[in-house]
Amino acid sequence: MSGHGLHSHPPHEEMVHHAAEGHGGEHHSLSQWVAIFTVILAAFGAIVSYQGTHLMNEVLLQKNDAVLEKAKAADQWNYYQAVSTKLHMMELAIILAPDKAVGFKEKIAKYEQQKVSIQQSATEMEQKSEAANRESAHLNRPHNNLEIAMIFLQIAISLASITALTRRKWLFAIAGISAAGGIGLWISTIFLF
Repeated sequence: MSGHGLHSHPPHEEMVHHAAEGHGGEHHSLSQWVAIFTVILAAFGAIVSYQGTHLMNEVLLQKNDAVLEKAKAADQWNYYQAVSTKLHMMELAIILAPDKAVGFKEKIAKYEQQKVSIQQSATEMEQKSEAANRESAHLNRPHNNLEIAMIFLQIAISLASITALTRRKWLFAIAGISAAGGIGLWISTIFLF
């Protein structure tokens, strides 16, 4: 204190006085909100990540089934082609050796029956492959939405962290908007899927 009636305080006393008036409490309160907000978003992020991983596993299983059925169908079509070749050889044998036509005709009838069942089996396998591909594509759409929702949540967490460092409330508002976008996309994906 000076003798002229002026009060001067050291800087640390000014900070204490400032905090006592409530200004320091706002920072503390904002930090608490940011911490709670971040924890909640991390929990949502864990749920979204789990669901996204589970959905991706389903996508991959369906895609694997599609490839497997396609390979089986290709094997069946190769077998069909082999039976067709044998059939054509028997038809040619009848032309070249008409005296042995009876034995060849029996084999031709057998191969014609085999071709029908092989063709039906190959067609069914191709249809299963196409169905598995469609299901994989169907499951992949919501998976992409979950990935985008996770990006929004991660952006919100990053902005909240920057808010804690800079004390800029407008960053916290943007974090809230990003979080709302992520959670909204997550809800629409899970409950409308």
